[in-house]
Amino acid sequence: MRDILSDLSDAMSDPDPVRRAQIQMKRPLPKRFYKEVSTERTEEGYRILLDGRPVRTPGKKLLAVPAAAIAERLKAEWDGQGEEIDPARMPVTRLVNTAIDGVTENFDAVFEEIVRFAGTDMLCYRADSPDGLVARQREGWDPVIRWAAHAKGACFILVEGVMHQEQPAEAIEAFAAALSVYRDPLALACLHTVTTLTGSALLALALAEGVIDAEKAWSLAHVDEDWQIEQWGTDEEAFHRRELRRAELDVAATVLAGLLS
Repeated sequence: MRDILSDLSDAMSDPDPVRRAQIQMKRPLPKRFYKEVSTERTEEGYRILLDGRPVRTPGKKLLAVPAAAIAERLKAEWDGQGEEIDPARMPVTRLVNTAIDGVTENFDAVFEEIVRFAGTDMLCYRADSPDGLVARQREGWDPVIRWAAHAKGACFILVEGVMHQEQPAEAIEAFAAALSVYRDPLALACLHTVTTLTGSALLALALAEGVIDAEKAWSLAHVDEDWQIEQWGTDEEAFHRRELRRAELDVAATVLAGLLS
């Protein structure tokens, strides 16, 4: 089992969903080697068992999660495999592997990366035209900016255009303090995923706090793109890439909700 999981590691760990699909297409899928999938509660959390043997991550650590609801999603992924093990159908497993193998050992670095995102957050950079896009950004993004200021004390400066604007140190510190509530590696992995997929650490934090849901986070992250699509349309490849990224966000949001419920 360890060798098979190691073979799957590249396909399951690449951050780009399209790249992962390409990797998976280039190599044969390993055969399913187990019959029964179960869960077991231990000191490490809820772990996944294949024919009674615990599953390990590509980094050879126990695949265990702190919440029963997430363990059930993992179980469903492993149990739902057919004659072959297809990483494309295991998004929760990939996210948990990332948290255990990557975030746990680099927690502070991942935390700081999210904070850096806040320093150049997409919601702070506004268009100066056309009027319709300006209005759409204002209507969608301003409520999140106001929430960050009033609820978290993080007062960000808004600018027109793409020239970098240094944000007040007080705003970054307040954001970091709000983010520090989420000290679990899996929670931080979810927040990092949402941040990178949306381009906004503020949207990720608002999602975690229940201010917005995944549908709203996705729509707010794509205000500019949706405007362009309305004007010029899109192509099949771009649409496919977008659908894959949306699926990634939904998984992260669901796992995060399972942790916080």
